[in-house]
Amino acid sequence: MAKPSTLGELRQTEWGSPARIRRTVKDELRENLICLLENGAPLFPGIVGYEDTVIPQLVNGILSRHNFILLGLRGQAKSRILRALVTLLDEEIPILAGSEVNDNPFAPISKYGRELVNEHGERAPVAWLPRDSRYVEKLATPDVTIADIIGDVDPIKAARGGHLLSDELTMHFGLLPRANRGVFAINELPDLAGKIQVGLFNIMQEGDVQIKGYPVRLNLDVALVFTANPEDYTARGKIITPLKDRLGSEIVTHYPHTVDLGAAITRQEAWLDRTGRPLRLPEFIAELIEHIAFEAREDKRVDRRSGVSQRLPISVLENVTSNAERRTIATKEKTVVPRVSDVYAALPAITGKLELEYEGELQGAEAIAKDLIRRAAGKTFAARVGGANVDDIVHWFDEGGALKISADERAETVLKGFSVVPGLLDLVEQVGLAGKKDPGTVVAACELVLEGLVAEKRISRSEELGYVRARPDPKGPPYGKTGSGGGPNLFS
Repeated sequence: MAKPSTLGELRQTEWGSPARIRRTVKDELRENLICLLENGAPLFPGIVGYEDTVIPQLVNGILSRHNFILLGLRGQAKSRILRALVTLLDEEIPILAGSEVNDNPFAPISKYGRELVNEHGERAPVAWLPRDSRYVEKLATPDVTIADIIGDVDPIKAARGGHLLSDELTMHFGLLPRANRGVFAINELPDLAGKIQVGLFNIMQEGDVQIKGYPVRLNLDVALVFTANPEDYTARGKIITPLKDRLGSEIVTHYPHTVDLGAAITRQEAWLDRTGRPLRLPEFIAELIEHIAFEAREDKRVDRRSGVSQRLPISVLENVTSNAERRTIATKEKTVVPRVSDVYAALPAITGKLELEYEGELQGAEAIAKDLIRRAAGKTFAARVGGANVDDIVHWFDEGGALKISADERAETVLKGFSVVPGLLDLVEQVGLAGKKDPGTVVAACELVLEGLVAEKRISRSEELGYVRARPDPKGPPYGKTGSGGGPNLFS
């Protein structure tokens, strides 16, 4: 069925009913949300970990027809949530053709729209605006001006049209009027200069704007949503009190509460669909990577006010996969299987995302990143093999056994080296191989066990010597000499 193309045709449809004409964009969001709730449809697909915390508050704010702000540290999906609001809008709405402010054909707010209807009447042309075009987003920066957000007088328009400067037809509309009948989002609100925040007052309370001091009023219909970092109130700026008072809801976001939730988000967001060789990612490697972020968020050397973004484990997983992919290409193996050694190769994906305190700056980002990996391996090891008997493994190293592993060897070759350590291959059955006995996964499990013992200080690890006993014994053989456990330096 053809869509109406004129005001008269549109008037004969449901869009011409009084209820439709009076419906605001906040009413539209509310009604469509209610339909989803009644049908049990998923809300905000792709948002993981907020089902019992953020999303219920968000639903309440939309049902209350509130303008709201999402308050949280970096990497907590604030922007994604705002962009998902378009799923609550109608698929398309009618506007007067050519209108810069998406005029409602039955109640135009711009002079252009009113003159179009007065001139053409029922034959006034109608266009259809898809919902994706009804979301306007602006990143707040200190150089944003009133003209960017609200609009300004355009002298060229005035000269060409022969209008007075106070004529509305000389106005160049900013982002906010162009978001009329849609959602207008501002990211990092505290970065917006105070005088610009003042310019939002009338929109939020009275629903109108004034441009350049002229008595031009636009009764905008718009849902205003914002994001901010809690520390921005003091670090870079602040949300002025009158504007905060006009926000209906302040919704606080958070990082994943559990490693499993974090790992689910990381897997969803990381680019793992590589062309070429198939990827087999052991679950314990994904868990280890997620533990790095959790450890960093608790580390006193890392600035907690800045936060540790969820982008850290996402970037680490991508980098780990790439290092394993590079090794697989070099060794001509068929399947990409990441190992713990690949996590150490992903240090560049960690160091750039850590904001350090003074103590951390003294130690250096790379040293802290390595320590976070060791602690993450220890947590993963304890969760999967905690309480297991590792005495035979530790004793082999105490007797002088040593393993120096090359990160670029084929899995079969590395596995032969691990086999000389008594009890190691038996222990990895408990790591969570789930019946997978392929050499790549077994090697990854062996590395996890050894890294876990390093984290527990049962053995040591160094770049030069590899895995050795925890402390040198003055009466025993030096590091790297053959003990009763087998040959040393198998991968030198």
